[in-house]
Amino acid sequence: MRILKALPLAILVFVVYIAFSGSISTYDIITGVVVGIVVGLITANLVIANPGKALNPIRWAWTIVYALYYFFIAEVRAHIDVIRRIVSPSMPIKPGIVRVPIDVKTDYALTLIANSITNTPGTVSVDVDDQRRYLYVHWIYVRAIEPEKTRENISLTFEKFAKKIFD
Repeated sequence: MRILKALPLAILVFVVYIAFSGSISTYDIITGVVVGIVVGLITANLVIANPGKALNPIRWAWTIVYALYYFFIAEVRAHIDVIRRIVSPSMPIKPGIVRVPIDVKTDYALTLIANSITNTPGTVSVDVDDQRRYLYVHWIYVRAIEPEKTRENISLTFEKFAKKIFD
């Protein structure tokens, strides 16, 4: 069972290692495999509860789709929005902290949403209410304070991906 839990982690660590090394030389491939296996075996019981979910190729495909969406659409839009605010003579900001309801089951999904919000310019996750399933988010330009409207504007797309990947 531990080997099954270690496999998705080993694959993930290997892919990240190769991506960050920027090389597919024999040395880097062997090193990536060894590091992936060691990290996978050491952390498998801490990180993976259900290896069937972690090995599901549909979830991996959704992860790739999410990464492409996040880095090439969500991030670009947010950067352009913040740049416009910065270079505008009136500097149109209306900052505030809003409550955003979150409807996901796992802590991994919640973490993905919170990190996606924080890493997107113009928003920062500042607190989590685990009991009522809310994120509190600092927003550079508050467009609405009603929880469902804030969810639509800030987290709904991230939540849809998080559910497909982790729930």
